[in-house]
Amino acid sequence: MSAKTVLITGASSGIGLALARVFARHGWSLALVARRSDNLERLAVELKESYGTDSQCIGFDLTTDNAARALYDEVRFRNLRIDCLVNNAGRGYFGSFIERDHQLEEETIYLNVTVLTSLCKLFGRDMVEQGGGRILNIASIAGFMPGPNFAVYHATKAYVLSLSRAIHAELKSLGVTVTASCPGPTETEFFDKAGTGVLKAMEYIRRMPAEKVAEQAYEATMKGKPVVVHGMLNKMMVESPRLVPKSWVAPVVKSLMR
Repeated sequence: MSAKTVLITGASSGIGLALARVFARHGWSLALVARRSDNLERLAVELKESYGTDSQCIGFDLTTDNAARALYDEVRFRNLRIDCLVNNAGRGYFGSFIERDHQLEEETIYLNVTVLTSLCKLFGRDMVEQGGGRILNIASIAGFMPGPNFAVYHATKAYVLSLSRAIHAELKSLGVTVTASCPGPTETEFFDKAGTGVLKAMEYIRRMPAEKVAEQAYEATMKGKPVVVHGMLNKMMVESPRLVPKSWVAPVVKSLMR
């Protein structure tokens, strides 16, 4: 019996890279998607040497128009059956909502929300026809609360969390599970790209290794859990907004985002 195949977006670094290694270690074949195709090729060689797994590298920019359909068509052209979809590609930018460049914000919404939704629909339909499958969406603890100075990113992750829960309930009886992975601060390139290096709070936050997040996300996906929050402190953080008046939550988060 041939190995099952996982499609991972944003596989060239961070959590996506760590997930590629975890899936490979568990015997999956991989379809690796990222803009940096040279990084994907090096990763494919590493995974072959370490685990004997086969990888297909798809150099692709998911911020382009009609990206989800184009990626889906490329996967079909390569005659790949996708048994697990990992929507890891995403972005976010720190700064004032009013002052932040609107094009960057629109691209964030497009990548984090529109592309992810379309990929869930396109590959989810195939999985239902195949009789089963798994979808892993990388959300964030940011999805549990508003984020002043990180407003659009928090909003998109709230969407990912809500969508994942909803379609998990819809598809579970059809053999398809959807898991939302909700990490907190993680040892990846994300914070450097997001511009959060200016935050004083970042000096005191201990970031979780991407490998640990990936292991827990993989386990939750294989068990068909709808949501996994990584780390005890992060679990406490997502529960804390329930313990205070709603009007306090955004101001408290704002005080940390300085």
